[in-house]
Amino acid sequence: MSTEKTGLTHIGASGEAHMVDVGDKAETIRIATAEGHVTMKPETLALIREGNAKKGDVIGTARLAGIMAAKQTANLIPLCHPLMLTKVTVDITEDAALPGLRVTATAKLTGRTGVEMEALTAVSVACLTIYDMAKAADRTMEIGGIRLLEKSGGKSGDFRHPEA
Repeated sequence: MSTEKTGLTHIGASGEAHMVDVGDKAETIRIATAEGHVTMKPETLALIREGNAKKGDVIGTARLAGIMAAKQTANLIPLCHPLMLTKVTVDITEDAALPGLRVTATAKLTGRTGVEMEALTAVSVACLTIYDMAKAADRTMEIGGIRLLEKSGGKSGDFRHPEA
């Protein structure tokens, strides 16, 4: 089973998982942005907005957790390369239409491999942190919509999610 047949870069000729060799790739500026959301009861959103969650600052803690998670992606996802990220941002905004919180994360570096997994990991862990910090008030919260919005840099070029 070759990668030409599967299109999967982490699958070797015999079907085994392997880490891609990026040593010969050119260093370029690489940026990726991902998003996700946590839906919750309106009263839970109000509790978070007012800063009255029992565990403290939900949004600030989730932002920090997302940034820390992006830096640990290679320790969490088996075939990811350890990266020297130059920037990670995590933005969390209220969305009354959900109701809930929208999380957007951007990861950036100059390097030989992309930062999509770092952005996705940041969003995922930020959403999980929101859930953890507010679960005492609302166990019906749901995490969803986690997806790559866009990425730039590298041989494969730019990508923008068609619904972004």
